[in-house]
Amino acid sequence: MHTETIGTVMITQEEINAKAAEIGRRITEDFAGEEVVLVGILRGAVLWMADIMKNVNLDMVIDFMAVSSYGASTKSSGIVKINKDLDTDIEGKNVIIVEDIVDSGVTLNYLKGYFESRGAKVIKICALLDKPEGRRVDIDVDYKGFTVDNRFIVGYGLDFDQKYRNLPYITWLKEE
Repeated sequence: MHTETIGTVMITQEEINAKAAEIGRRITEDFAGEEVVLVGILRGAVLWMADIMKNVNLDMVIDFMAVSSYGASTKSSGIVKINKDLDTDIEGKNVIIVEDIVDSGVTLNYLKGYFESRGAKVIKICALLDKPEGRRVDIDVDYKGFTVDNRFIVGYGLDFDQKYRNLPYITWLKEE
């Protein structure tokens, strides 16, 4: 690991665990007695998705999508491409999109429209991090972990060019 390229710890693993428990309780209450479909957005949301799953006390189906709009750059291209689609039929279902970070909002806005076109009953967004300064489209985060400022965030599933995903906390990448 290149510790000289990352900043100090912004959000600890303990803080993330506590937030996942809180959000899991809210989802359980909001959808009491119903099934939910958790859709994890690969690859960054894997750790957060596992934390949310452990804290939701409902019948659930899980699925994953791989979408891209970044490539190996630190800026979003604004173009959304589906690399792996859902295997689950979501028609008439309560869908919760589990995302690592909401930045421009372009990808999630696209996915909400896509899931609406596939007949989802309810579509909610659950994000570990929200970076409102980066917004290019207006999108609401229904279940928000933490708000972060406009830095390039890494750790806990978030990467830069596939590095730093395995850090057990949230930090940022220092500018070169």
